[in-house]
Amino acid sequence: MNFVIITQVPHMHQHNSYYAYAPYVKEMNIWFKYLEKITVVAPMCKDTISPIWEDYQHNNLQFIPVAAFDVTSFKNTLKTIIQLPRIAYSVYKAMAKADHIHLRCPGNMGLIGAVVQIAFPKKKKTAKYAGNWEPNSKQPWSYRLQKWIVSNTFLTRNMQVLVYGEWPNQTKNIKSFFTATYSKEEVISKSQGIRSVKDETIRFLFVGTLSKGKQPLYAIQIVEQLSNKGKKVVLELYGEGVLRSELEKYITKQQLQDQIQLKGNQNKEVLKEAYQNSHFLVLASKSEGWPKAVAEAMFWGCVPIATPVSCVPQMLDNGKRGVMLTEAIIEDVEKVAQLLEDEQAYKRTSSAAQSWSQQFTTEAFEQAIAQVLLS
Repeated sequence: MNFVIITQVPHMHQHNSYYAYAPYVKEMNIWFKYLEKITVVAPMCKDTISPIWEDYQHNNLQFIPVAAFDVTSFKNTLKTIIQLPRIAYSVYKAMAKADHIHLRCPGNMGLIGAVVQIAFPKKKKTAKYAGNWEPNSKQPWSYRLQKWIVSNTFLTRNMQVLVYGEWPNQTKNIKSFFTATYSKEEVISKSQGIRSVKDETIRFLFVGTLSKGKQPLYAIQIVEQLSNKGKKVVLELYGEGVLRSELEKYITKQQLQDQIQLKGNQNKEVLKEAYQNSHFLVLASKSEGWPKAVAEAMFWGCVPIATPVSCVPQMLDNGKRGVMLTEAIIEDVEKVAQLLEDEQAYKRTSSAAQSWSQQFTTEAFEQAIAQVLLS
């Protein structure tokens, strides 16, 4: 089987291997266990290998590079118009040779793939929609267009669309899905994973890109306000991004150096230890699909504090497995403070979070992928 992937994820070629964003590659390597030949159509980039990059594990992989593009400015839009026919033709040629077409959505390449796949109604297809599938959410027009095309069973034939969360009134090709980071062997007993909020220091985490969409400053401000209330708290932020210098300036200005640390990009093992040693994860994200950091934190009994976007309310059982943010700082800080004052409530929340997340192991994920490929 020739499994053709159309993705926007930037790739690098080093050491005779193709590298990309580690969580995406880890997932695709699980898919690859069942596949004979892989063809990847994606942009190439020039970067340096870091802990957030990982290489594909497959002996029969072909890579078809295409130009990266966007429409964020007039100049880039003109450039895109020139590049688009060549990119679409590369996608078409790859799909023509495919036994199974796999789209990674949403994204620019996902949109092209969603349009081009219409020309191949008899080929087997899947689309992994990693963004917010909530029907009433505000999203860019290109995201809405991708969702409409892949869920339209007249235009899109023979495709399973894998989405995060359970949503009403969906077409028959929409399948609720999940993702996983940890194995069954890593599942620990509830008592081992539950920490006490009577500890001398309460530890908070942020894991994600330092960008406006993830709102890392809000995580800092929650911990800052708790500190002002007399709580002994610390926050570690894992990730890099354009807001790093702005956050550093804020930390210095507010004299928070003893409580807030920017840890940068780290590998899976470092993050795992951070989850295990922390009481809370804060993610005030504006948009998500399946927020990986939230599920990972919950796996280790680290209570998530998150905005109710996408399927987050379902993950947190509307507040029974975590704290739902309102983005009103006084109200949100008070919610967390109340949980710090109630040891039993914290432990119930932590235990419920862990029990839910530990259903989603890599073994369960692999079985779900096998069912998709074989169905």
